[in-house]
Amino acid sequence: MESLKKLQCNDSKFNICCALFFTLINFLFIKRTWEIIAPVSFHSWLFAISVPVVLFSAWLTIFSMINLPWLRKPVLVILIIGCAASNYFMYTYGAVIDKNMMTNVFETDSQEAVSLITPQLLIWLSIAGIVPALILASIKIKPSRWWYTLLTRLVGVLAGLLIIILVASVFYKDYASLFRNNKGVVKMVTPANYISAISRYSLTRWFAGDQTLVKIGEDAKKGTLISQQKKKTVVVFVVGEASRAENYSLNGYTRDTNPELKKRDVIYFPNASSCGTETAISVPCMFSNMPRKNYDASLARHQEGLLDVMAHAGINLLWRDNDGGCKGACDRIPHTDMTQWNLDALCKDKSCWDDAILHRFGNVLDGLQQDSVIVLHLMGSHGPAYYRRYPDKFRKFIPTCDSNQIQDCDRQSLINTYDNTILYTDDIVSRTIDELNAHGDKFNTALVYLSDHGESLGENGIYLHGTPYMLAPSQQTHIPFLFWLSKDYQRNFAVNADCLAKKAVAVQVSQDNIFSTLLGMMDIKTSEYQSNMDILATCRKA
Repeated sequence: MESLKKLQCNDSKFNICCALFFTLINFLFIKRTWEIIAPVSFHSWLFAISVPVVLFSAWLTIFSMINLPWLRKPVLVILIIGCAASNYFMYTYGAVIDKNMMTNVFETDSQEAVSLITPQLLIWLSIAGIVPALILASIKIKPSRWWYTLLTRLVGVLAGLLIIILVASVFYKDYASLFRNNKGVVKMVTPANYISAISRYSLTRWFAGDQTLVKIGEDAKKGTLISQQKKKTVVVFVVGEASRAENYSLNGYTRDTNPELKKRDVIYFPNASSCGTETAISVPCMFSNMPRKNYDASLARHQEGLLDVMAHAGINLLWRDNDGGCKGACDRIPHTDMTQWNLDALCKDKSCWDDAILHRFGNVLDGLQQDSVIVLHLMGSHGPAYYRRYPDKFRKFIPTCDSNQIQDCDRQSLINTYDNTILYTDDIVSRTIDELNAHGDKFNTALVYLSDHGESLGENGIYLHGTPYMLAPSQQTHIPFLFWLSKDYQRNFAVNADCLAKKAVAVQVSQDNIFSTLLGMMDIKTSEYQSNMDILATCRKA
């Protein structure tokens, strides 16, 4: 500590040191650009060398302007620790730090956050964050005359800008091509990435202006078909978590991860895609009347969605949750968080197996007296602690990765553990179908299952999910999607199952189809309904 107390320098040297340190912090960005450039010629070698030079010049310009006395050290300490955290998740999981990732950060629940806290994270934050921050805070900056300080700062700004301009005059086309063809690279520059992401999130979440609820589908009403049924109709919509189609045997996966569902006459759609790559986007998007390409998350937060339209039509609604909330989709309907039931045999540390979602589910069905839609939001394959998502009897594929530090597990054990989560989801969905079947004497029953998004398991160094959609690998956007329709539902709602099965293998579907498909399944008439988006529409008899 005594040696730290002796550290001192003048203002200009301090700014240069800050610029150098933040250039080194961005080693992942520099490394990635060099991999893309892959220099072989003299020109490409100079271009590669220019990357850290431009980065240093940019930081020198910035710090010469913003490093104000009294504020600079507290601000820099915060920035350094933030950079350490960003680099950890980029390096460990291949995460991209953008607005959607910040949405995940701010809207996650405690158990999900805790699962990401590992010894590696704490060590990384200590070495790359806290230690440099302490060193920086210990540096004594020798005072200079105000005019001299101003002059040296002006020189720093001009020098930084001059170097950038000179590099641009030689390599402008190279940089334009680099960033145009590799849009994710610029999001690796920290702290710019997380500052920009937090700013954009704040503007849409907390400074979005008028948030008056926008009502839609107030003209909704039940159609003649459902109104004339002798039995009430119950549709269960199961929303999975982080299940990727690639690991479903129903989708052609070589392992039998769906032994139960394949026995239950489900109609599987092999070409289905998600609206987003994270729960906070996909769930509100699939329940909104907006397609993915036009989805506005800010509007969705204060606009009614699918469940509100059903409520306008007089449908009884219930949302049962085991995955950290509905992200606004169920705010105005009855909903329950199953983790709050504290079921001793099923829950631990505020996290429950998906058996909790079926706790007294038969009693719920027994008590229904109206046409109803029930949403079950599963924990599914939520990472990184995949090994905690299923009971021991579903530990079929071994050895497993019994750790939340999945990047340290060998690939096969990680896949084994993930496949066990799919096996467990297969059991949960199958037992839900069985429960609906058991109530077939009282209701016309049907079930829809899909996942909110997929998951990466180390392909190309990427883990978990949340990669920007335009950059996301198929593992994060290709999702399982299936229907189960009871015989009575098929007959009473004139649905031709053979037609639907043929359609399933021939068409591309997505979460965009959910809004109109579920309205159609409950025979709800409204101007919001679009028959061309209803998957079952062409397979209904006139």
